[in-house]
Amino acid sequence: MSMTLRVPATGSTPALALRPWRADDAEALVAAHRDPALRARTRRPLRDVAEARRWVTRAGQGWAAGRRFSFAVCEVAGTSERLVAHVLLKEVVPGRPDAEVGYWTTADARGRGVASRALEAVSDWAFTRFAAAGLTRLELLHQIDNPASCRVAEKTGYAFVEMLPAQPPWPLDGHRHVRLRRTPPTSTAALPRPRRAVDGPAATS
Repeated sequence: MSMTLRVPATGSTPALALRPWRADDAEALVAAHRDPALRARTRRPLRDVAEARRWVTRAGQGWAAGRRFSFAVCEVAGTSERLVAHVLLKEVVPGRPDAEVGYWTTADARGRGVASRALEAVSDWAFTRFAAAGLTRLELLHQIDNPASCRVAEKTGYAFVEMLPAQPPWPLDGHRHVRLRRTPPTSTAALPRPRRAVDGPAATS
């Protein structure tokens, strides 16, 4: 899979490249998962390179199946890349109007606008790529103890629509945010009823 989404540099923030995961990302992936904050919000933290390589293989299978699209997000400087985040688009089904996005960032990437820039790029790509398949709505879910995800949602046009009750394996209540195709919502008035309960936080594996 050779496709890459590119986000240009802005001021002091480096350019981003979003691409499918590769086997040679395994060590950087394990390093990212050593962060306690990330481990707390991920269902299956990756403990070693072998686990990371298996995860990358499954991510590639999601691309091949056309229903789950995992992007490695890298800061780009010249010809070098540095992993800073992961963005996921999942539950893409032809004829279904909605799908879900999730993301995580490495510890040193937080507070620098990486999440919002990467999520914006994937959201725009999703609505363009799957317009003919009927995709009109993207959902972002997170637990209530993650206010940073609320800020990312607001920056990228995902309107808060409702509180969600806690469900295993997530111990806390959650938020559902929604973005509609073409016109990011600024209120919940025109949003259709949600179709499912929370099944994970914005940080996702």
